[in-house]
Amino acid sequence: MRDNVYKTKSATKFTKQTKNGTRSARGSNGMKFFIGKKVGMTQVFTDDGRCMPATVVAAPKIAVTQVRTSEKDGYSAIQVAGGTRKAKNVSKAVRGHFAGKNYEFAREFRLKDAKVSESFTVGTEIGVDIFAPGDTVQVTGISKGKGFQSVIKRHGFHGGPRSHGQKHSERAPGSIGGGLRNRVPKGMRMAGRTGGDKVTVKGLKVLAVDANKGEIIISGAVPGRRGTLIALRSA
Repeated sequence: MRDNVYKTKSATKFTKQTKNGTRSARGSNGMKFFIGKKVGMTQVFTDDGRCMPATVVAAPKIAVTQVRTSEKDGYSAIQVAGGTRKAKNVSKAVRGHFAGKNYEFAREFRLKDAKVSESFTVGTEIGVDIFAPGDTVQVTGISKGKGFQSVIKRHGFHGGPRSHGQKHSERAPGSIGGGLRNRVPKGMRMAGRTGGDKVTVKGLKVLAVDANKGEIIISGAVPGRRGTLIALRSA
């Protein structure tokens, strides 16, 4: 976890930087997307002195590995990949699909406008500088797994009262039948495995972008633990 605090004056320390050979992942409809890994949370001080909670996402360059079209695949999408891993941990089929490169992760972004896919080709590099401070994004990731939990933590039940002899049932789920049936209704909220779900958080703001370090700072918290793969998409 980082101990440093980012101080920005309207994101003067982290500015949008453009490099030759890096293409903007922005289609004709203004859609932008990127993938990275969650580093951790920090604080950002704005120019008016407000302290804002923020999340740092490591976002090195990614590359387009496949372009899907509605004519060939039935839908329009762009597949991007990034990171590196050892060659022994990549199957020949995956390595062949990635044109011999050992990418660590890949994600597919579906496009509402089919014409957007026409502006991309396999091998196009995308940098995090497609985003600028002030952009609104939605973030998707896998939430933290919490294991098997009771209804108190999983669904927010209040539990039973400590009265009328209910000494050991403060966290009990209560009735699950209803009295008028001989089975448990479908959808009954009960104890079970919690977390590890695909969660999307909308309405987050980009606070800063550092293309040299390959990092992007987003307001608030994003799903998942440190190291979770995060998908960013313009709102």
